[in-house]
Amino acid sequence: MARRVPLFLKRRSYRRRRLRDAARLLPVFGGFFFLLPILWAPEQSPKPDTAPDGVYLFVVWFLLILAAAALAPGLDGGSDDDDSGT
Repeated sequence: MARRVPLFLKRRSYRRRRLRDAARLLPVFGGFFFLLPILWAPEQSPKPDTAPDGVYLFVVWFLLILAAAALAPGLDGGSDDDDSGT
């Protein structure tokens, strides 16, 4: 008799998978936020004003580091409890 697979994942396994998904999307969000200053309209001044853009990039970089540090403890590399071979 075939073993019946449960319809829903266990809570711990589900959360670990969503955490992995969030970690995979972090570089995509980072790339978007790094490229965002390109879309900003430049100030009408004779010299380019790059200081706000530089501060913005370092703030985004710092926030990405904090987000990665927050996600890292949940990505312990342990296997899911109810993996079905996929």
